[in-house]
Amino acid sequence: MKQGVGRLRFADETMEMPKVTKKMLTRILSYFIPYWKRMFLVIGCIIVTSILGLVPPMLIKNIIDKALPQKDLRLLSLFIFVSIGITIILGLLLVAQSYLTIWISKRIMLTMKNQMYSHLQRMSLNFYSAAKPGEIITRLTSDIDGIQDIFNSTVVNALSSLFVLTSTAIVLVTMNWKLALVGMIILPTFIFPTRKVGKMKWKIATKSQEKISDLNQIIQENFSISGAILTKIFTKETFEYKKFEQINEEVTSLQIRESIVGRWFRMTITTFISIGPMLIYFYGGYLFIKGEISIGSIIAFVALLGRLYSPVSQLSNIHIDVTRSLALFTRIFEYFDQKQDIVDNPRAHSLGIIKGKVAFNKVSFSYNHEVEVLEDISFSVEPGTMVALVGPSGAGKTTITNLIPRLYDVVGGSIKIDDQDIRDVTLESLRKQIGIVMQEPYLFNDTIEENLRYGKSDATEEEIIMACKAAYIHDFIMTLPEAYKTVVGNRGIKLSGGEKQRVSIARVILKNPRIIILDEATSSLDSVSEESIQKAMVPLLSNRTSFVIAHRLSTILASDQILVIENGIVAELGKHEELINQEGLYKHLYETQFRQ
Repeated sequence: MKQGVGRLRFADETMEMPKVTKKMLTRILSYFIPYWKRMFLVIGCIIVTSILGLVPPMLIKNIIDKALPQKDLRLLSLFIFVSIGITIILGLLLVAQSYLTIWISKRIMLTMKNQMYSHLQRMSLNFYSAAKPGEIITRLTSDIDGIQDIFNSTVVNALSSLFVLTSTAIVLVTMNWKLALVGMIILPTFIFPTRKVGKMKWKIATKSQEKISDLNQIIQENFSISGAILTKIFTKETFEYKKFEQINEEVTSLQIRESIVGRWFRMTITTFISIGPMLIYFYGGYLFIKGEISIGSIIAFVALLGRLYSPVSQLSNIHIDVTRSLALFTRIFEYFDQKQDIVDNPRAHSLGIIKGKVAFNKVSFSYNHEVEVLEDISFSVEPGTMVALVGPSGAGKTTITNLIPRLYDVVGGSIKIDDQDIRDVTLESLRKQIGIVMQEPYLFNDTIEENLRYGKSDATEEEIIMACKAAYIHDFIMTLPEAYKTVVGNRGIKLSGGEKQRVSIARVILKNPRIIILDEATSSLDSVSEESIQKAMVPLLSNRTSFVIAHRLSTILASDQILVIENGIVAELGKHEELINQEGLYKHLYETQFRQ
């Protein structure tokens, strides 16, 4: 642990703070624009409270210098009554101001989270294959929550401090410029420690958020159903606990350091603030002895001095808060600035109703633009036919099918559906025409019915039952205590692999797409279930184009065309009878795998 802390300190020393640029400030302030009317109300409250806050100290001066020496009870009562009234009004205005600032800040947080969620939804699979789920969760939740204070209080405090500081300084100078000058002597001492403290807080906050992301990653992985099973099977509970314990310790240490840095700063400021009144009493006493000032003026001066020091102290803290928030803004804007690789062409049109012809023309693809995964892939699939993709693991079969709905974009060449380049049609219209049954089916922790409605949200009960009968899962569902209202658990853990697969197939049947992709969809099924699915899907596939990645001979024999993929190229193409008579990869695969 000591070694880890040492690394953190080393990182702190080498990290460079981001600069507060005009672009960044404009970007932050843009979130306030929709709420400009409420912001004007907040500013109005600030101005009124700044002015009214000057009245009680002046009333104290008059109580001491006029009402008490004159023994005027009526005047004393009036001053006290007015002071209490103003205090109540100030309290009400502060409540209104607080409500408005909280409302604005919460709406800004809502907007930012919605924008982030929408932005992340549109990121390509390249982004998700590289990003950690814990990192995504942290930036979407705690990072955005962490900057709430800058909207909730920092901006308002800055405005309030400026108004209070200006109005108080004017009154003090008007009362006695000599005493005002003495009170302002120590103001520069508030500013000196601010920059260093702000820089330290920024560094610690940056490291803290990184470690929180790591912590969220461990929680997300280990407490998912798959992670929990894996941990138990390999008896790694102690190992995973120690990883969590170490990072949790680092997060706690960083948060303690950040708190202590703030405490030292506040202690310094508090010390300087306590010196000011003493100077006023000393020099004010001197002026009182010389007959230049009254006792009431001295007491009022000390009361007003708090209104002078408090804004300066707040402005110093605001600088620190803003500097610390830069760490969070940098992380948030970093995600906002992530490029969305796959977007609609500005001239994209709706795909409309299609027949289902699919053509690959010299398609090439790579994940990192360095190593080609697919090279010069060309083939054509007629509407309503089934294509089987076979080949060794890692040959590029799944990549080919992922290019059709534009989960990835081709690097070279083109893919056309009914002679329309898929990059010229909208993503929504394209993907509505395609259904995919993955090798590892994913079900939400919801009822079977709601998981099925993901394929068609307005599906009738009759349509749902028909889809499940076609997938040979209806009879099983009806044996469950709550039938279609049964909750399947995290990732469908309450169902067997074959049951989950049939539910996911029923979901695609319900969607009723023109093009279907089956990524080894029957690999989780036993022979009986597979046979049932094969029979059920014959009428479904008969009028639709389908791409089937399979390792079973029964699926391949039913196909109209076989693509043999090897090292990212189409090594062979044809029907089973044609390929089996060639001395190629297909014959080798058939003899070593399929025939068994």
